[in-house]
Amino acid sequence: MPRGQGTVVVLAMAVALFAHPAAAQTPPRVVVTPAAAGLEVGRTLQLSAAVFGARGDTLRTSVRWTSSDTAKARVSASGLVFARDTGAVTIVATAGPARGTARLTLRPAVLVGAGDIGECGLPGAEQTGRLLDRIAGTVFTAGDNAYPNGTRGQFASCYDPAWGRHKTRTRPTPGNHDYRVPGAASYFNYFDYFGSLAGERGHGWYAYALGGWRVYALNSNVAESAGSEQEAWLRADLAAHPTRCAIAYWHHARFSSGPHGTSTRTAALYQALYDAGAEVVVVGHDHTYERFAPQAPEGRADAARGLRQFVVGTGGGKLYDFRDPQPNSEVRYNAGWGVLKLTLFPRGYTWQFLGVDGGRVLDSGTGACH
Repeated sequence: MPRGQGTVVVLAMAVALFAHPAAAQTPPRVVVTPAAAGLEVGRTLQLSAAVFGARGDTLRTSVRWTSSDTAKARVSASGLVFARDTGAVTIVATAGPARGTARLTLRPAVLVGAGDIGECGLPGAEQTGRLLDRIAGTVFTAGDNAYPNGTRGQFASCYDPAWGRHKTRTRPTPGNHDYRVPGAASYFNYFDYFGSLAGERGHGWYAYALGGWRVYALNSNVAESAGSEQEAWLRADLAAHPTRCAIAYWHHARFSSGPHGTSTRTAALYQALYDAGAEVVVVGHDHTYERFAPQAPEGRADAARGLRQFVVGTGGGKLYDFRDPQPNSEVRYNAGWGVLKLTLFPRGYTWQFLGVDGGRVLDSGTGACH
């Protein structure tokens, strides 16, 4: 046999005897997508897993999903992760001896916003809108979104250029200026602008889950007394969703040291929330920032069960002077516009009132859920 042919045969045998068996022993591998991600508590994330064979070919085989800490996050048989608490967790996909992982950072939910926002001719709404650009989370409005009369043109010219880019993550409530256009159902301009985000058309109250909390967006421009449709709905929803932590926001303040002052018009809503053990109420109407110590519905200090109320009418409208400080008023500020940032943990919360002068923290603190 010619020497050249023999050499070819020997090399082929080496490949067959050494290279191929080694390749056959290469274990499969599992690749999880995404391999790393952040996830807000109370939210879900769908993971996917691909299993590759020795030659890089995709294998049609199932995987088994597990969580390194089910108290922080659980995962379904299809790879859907639900975040239950803050921290870090590893999600593992297993196929035979092969494993793939995803590293998730579980962060608390954020609720941020203000009331009394879109007043044309003033720079406040644009400045608070730029603050929102820097803060991830769900945006709330505490009413009076478009001044002075809540017309379609004022929503388009006074609110939308400043806060409109955050519309898809906004959960609004209406104020009295959103209802001021003469004529029947003039407030539909508000519902036309926000659409389904504003809740049932004509009602304007609704609830949603956020970071393990139950959040109530209420309408203080319609009937809200004990026995009203809204108050009955609120009590029923609180009973149907007995979460550890709850928060509500609307426009007219139950307590305020501003010119509109303390009012009993929302007392029944406050009472329903107090009875259910809720934590926080956020309002507007007076164009100031004010924080109250936890209070019972009649205004008595109640550190054990009381609701902490924030007045945040600092979204962009002309700022007001304070009048007589009310009992249990802890912090008052009216020297500039700003937004309230609430970070919602599974068993408590923190707050920061951020001014438009670079996002400076003007007030901050922590609270625990009842």
